[in-house]
Amino acid sequence: MKAYKALFFDVDDTLLDFRAAEREALRQLFEDEQIELTPEMVQQYKNINQQLWREFEEGKRSRDDVVNTRFAEFFKVYGKEVDGVLLENKYRNYLQEGHQLMDGALDLITELKDYYDLYIVTNGDSATQDKRLRAAGLYPFFKQIFVSEDTGYQKPMKEFFDYVFDRIPNLSPEQGLIIGDSLNADIKGGNLYGLDTCWFNPEKNANNTGILPTYEINSLNKLYTITSVKMV
Repeated sequence: MKAYKALFFDVDDTLLDFRAAEREALRQLFEDEQIELTPEMVQQYKNINQQLWREFEEGKRSRDDVVNTRFAEFFKVYGKEVDGVLLENKYRNYLQEGHQLMDGALDLITELKDYYDLYIVTNGDSATQDKRLRAAGLYPFFKQIFVSEDTGYQKPMKEFFDYVFDRIPNLSPEQGLIIGDSLNADIKGGNLYGLDTCWFNPEKNANNTGILPTYEINSLNKLYTITSVKMV
């Protein structure tokens, strides 16, 4: 088993249950708008949101463009014009309150901190991620937290990882392992930069992308085997 010095963790749907936080934030937002949120509307929003974030990861859109237009684009489908920036701000406030942990995340990080240097590498809003990580009790265990909004780049861009490694002395990519749920952001980014990669795939989705991780796990507990750290 390869010996690693540093572990790089994604946040959403890796350590924190973003889907649960998103559902609750959307529920509160639509309640404010006096609109009944149906499962079909949730799926429509997710489709639009995921497409916009893919375009962000591919460098086709800025982060501000994604977050400030997604609700306008969504409501346009239903023939309604809205202030996308206003709704984004309200949604962001609700989302910051969502800090539900993925199963086993806190125990895992609490154990791994004694064996590895731990870092966060995440695409997203800095204030939101900071508040959620602190509320979940994860924040103190990480040496540094790197958020795309602060770096000016996003995973999987080489410049994002350049920014990270420029700020970690005496660490080469070969000494690191990145763990995340996104093949396009986490695994592709790690592969391109020379990091070993671990795809967290709890739903056991098929990988038809051609992006191959070094490891694949469907439970965070299985990371103990990869890192050779015994469960306590």
